[in-house]
Amino acid sequence: MARTHGSRADITGPLIREQALRLFARHGYAAVSMRQIAAAVGVQAGTLYGYTADKQALLAELLTDHMERLLTAWEDDPALPPLQRLERFVRFHIAYSLDHSDAVFLSYMELRSLSPENLAAVTALRRRYEEALAAILRAGQDSGEMTVPDTRLASMALIGMLTGVTNWYRTGGRLDRARVADIYWDLARGAVGA
Repeated sequence: MARTHGSRADITGPLIREQALRLFARHGYAAVSMRQIAAAVGVQAGTLYGYTADKQALLAELLTDHMERLLTAWEDDPALPPLQRLERFVRFHIAYSLDHSDAVFLSYMELRSLSPENLAAVTALRRRYEEALAAILRAGQDSGEMTVPDTRLASMALIGMLTGVTNWYRTGGRLDRARVADIYWDLARGAVGA
């Protein structure tokens, strides 16, 4: 299939993903058509199919890409004390979530829109991230620095709490990012009994 005159694969492909992410995050996956994405990019609707099989494949790519980038960006240091590792995780998650708020929002709100196969793939990536936090909590329990009744549940609850920052935080608001991270760290420390 020929590309629209003037389009370039190295520009059009990323632009399709960027606009799809923006539109899905603003209006919801079900409410956005391929025609709307094409219009936002400035190409004909048929052009999109040179870059993605369909809207489902595009959503799966966006969610998979988000989780892979998140996993690549997070670096734990098991040599550090567990509380320091937890603090690093909290501050990382807050910063990453605020820097990628549309991707984070989509990752939580549109899991329901994935096909079973795509859901399984994205869920496996999410579990790897949850396990990274669970490893920190287990180390904290082993050292006696933390107390949680269920490590898996605590991991999911902490991630849910931290991710919630994307729903309310606004640049220029009452609290700056550093203060928000400080407060979330205090909350997380309390949640693990430290």
